[in-house]
Amino acid sequence: MNEEKPVSKVSNEMYNKFHMPPLDKISGFDVRPGFYDMNGATAIPTGVNFTIHSKHATSVTLLLFHSGETEPFVELPFPETYRIGNVYSMIVFDLDITDLEYAYKVDGPYDPKRGYIFDKTKLILDPYAKAVAGQADWGTPSDYVYHARVVKNTFDWGDAKQPLIPSEDVVIYETHVRGFSIDKSSGLDDNVRGTFEGIRQKIPYLKDLGITAVELMPVFEFDEMLSHRDFYGRPLCDYWGYNTVCYFAPNTSYASTREHNHEGEELKRLIKELNENNIEVYLDVVFNHTAEGNEKGPFFSFKGLDNNIYYMLTPDGYYYNFSGCGNTMNCNHPIVQEMIVECLRYWVTEYRVDGFRFDLATILGRNEDGSPMANPPLLQRLAYDPILGDVKLIAEAWDAGGMYQVGSFPSYHRWKEWNGKYRDDMRSFLKGDGSTAGAAAQRIIGSPDLYSESQGSYNASINFLDCHDGFTLHDLYTYNEKHNEDNNWNNTDGDNNNHSWNCGFEGETTDEDVIRLRKRMIKNAFATLMCSRGTPMFLMGDEFGNSQGGNNNAYCQDNNISWLNWNDLDENKDQYDFFKYMIHFRLRHPAIRKKLSPSKIGLPDVSVHGTEPFRPDYGADSHYLGIMFAGSPGEDEHDDIVYVAINTFWNPLHISLPTIQYSSWKLAVDTFADEPVLDTPAPVVGDIVMQPRSVKIFVAD
Repeated sequence: MNEEKPVSKVSNEMYNKFHMPPLDKISGFDVRPGFYDMNGATAIPTGVNFTIHSKHATSVTLLLFHSGETEPFVELPFPETYRIGNVYSMIVFDLDITDLEYAYKVDGPYDPKRGYIFDKTKLILDPYAKAVAGQADWGTPSDYVYHARVVKNTFDWGDAKQPLIPSEDVVIYETHVRGFSIDKSSGLDDNVRGTFEGIRQKIPYLKDLGITAVELMPVFEFDEMLSHRDFYGRPLCDYWGYNTVCYFAPNTSYASTREHNHEGEELKRLIKELNENNIEVYLDVVFNHTAEGNEKGPFFSFKGLDNNIYYMLTPDGYYYNFSGCGNTMNCNHPIVQEMIVECLRYWVTEYRVDGFRFDLATILGRNEDGSPMANPPLLQRLAYDPILGDVKLIAEAWDAGGMYQVGSFPSYHRWKEWNGKYRDDMRSFLKGDGSTAGAAAQRIIGSPDLYSESQGSYNASINFLDCHDGFTLHDLYTYNEKHNEDNNWNNTDGDNNNHSWNCGFEGETTDEDVIRLRKRMIKNAFATLMCSRGTPMFLMGDEFGNSQGGNNNAYCQDNNISWLNWNDLDENKDQYDFFKYMIHFRLRHPAIRKKLSPSKIGLPDVSVHGTEPFRPDYGADSHYLGIMFAGSPGEDEHDDIVYVAINTFWNPLHISLPTIQYSSWKLAVDTFADEPVLDTPAPVVGDIVMQPRSVKIFVAD
């Protein structure tokens, strides 16, 4: 029988034959009690199973629409006998899911001070919907009226296997789906630019670059027009997508074709092919707040089901705002926990996602009153969930409420952290600030002052110098100050503390000396990042000098401020080649990435040096660090020994390299040289001159 268009009704006689209760009729439709443990809307051979739950609702009505229609063709109230506990479930027969959308109306008490704000006039989007209708065209206002669709999961994964890349071998490339390829300079056809398919067609580029993981900024359904504004004829929108509309549905405007009832197949194809090329896929997920905002925000989902369960509320019924976005999800309430766990399991089983980065993850560790918990049940549950056993769990270990847990986020030996201290300490050291050498040394060797063995040691650290939130790597050395005027907040938004340096001129310039210095600073930064213990991450476009014009908070800029300009790849090919070299250099030298067997010649696993070997200088005026990694990859292999020399001083320095028994040093990288990738075959002897603001990397031969 065709699942989408049943050719005949299921008769009461058939149900009697199998000792099942007879069908009921509501508004002319055959119905019966459904599967109460099957959340959402699920196509079954004889109809569609609809299940939804609410603790405080007094009644629920299912509304069915023809595709694209605003008025339902039928309203089906759930009989009281179709409710078990707080769960309403009903099978509706003879529905054509190719011409079907649905929503709910939910009635219940209205007492805002207690958090009850039920409104039976509002349409409610199923929180477990697998697809949201009306969102397929980017930039089309929705007026907050959402319908859901029933999805058929027919994608054939074949014998696909996930890469399961060890953390020490991962190099993360943070990517915005639209911004990555929407610009015409991407060279892609118009219909695929800015989509999942656009990334898929760029897989050869990603593979050549050498990255081993793509971290996609939010791909759950969001409404980019939710906070639409016009700024002197320039539209501003929710470009980044950190205001989730539905957690189980892919953002339909990121698909290059309409995937009616097969939403997500283009994303699945992208994940499958990235995995086949040994590239993992991580999703940036936002469980700390939703798109419903505060008391003045839209009302379309959780507010209309159990507002006082899904959101943290003050004693007066207002919304706590630890997210900075109007509301805060009540993540450690058992109902919300269950929803989050089911959501992540769905994306792992149906989409084969390899990891998740949790936005403002400290909120996931707050109690229902907002206080921090010593042992948050949600974080523990995710760490030990069997379905999630192989995925990477990455926390942004801070929130807008002031809770900062870098180095102390509850890990359960599973959670990794965006290491914000790596970003800040390394930015300060690399631009030449005093009294920063000691902190920088800790960051490069894996932040042992932050991460103990019980936390996974350096494998818990996601090292980064930039990300979507803040300056790009190019802008880090082009601007002293943020330039967010185009955001229409009088340049008051975004972080003021950037630890950046414009190299002597604010903004773009034609001065060749300034340009040369900026390029060297970028190469210094990336070489250091690739030679640091922990998992490195960088932002799309850093490899060819992508700029946002000094905007360090481009969340609303769906234009060339945020879009990659692929012409920069040709103009900065030398920078791309350097990035590519350094990624592969890191992967060729396991001593950088992890602790190996003890060195055969007795060298320590990692050591810090000053201008003289084994004599680090952490004084206020110190601007030099030497870091040596050493270890034995195997019994029949020579020691892998790498020495990284970093001079952030504005004058040359003379240094001495450690003496290596049975070996000599060879120069692999010199960022001051016209051709920084050297791999010089001749041995390096005697004292070394470190040119101003430069990095050299030596390998023992």
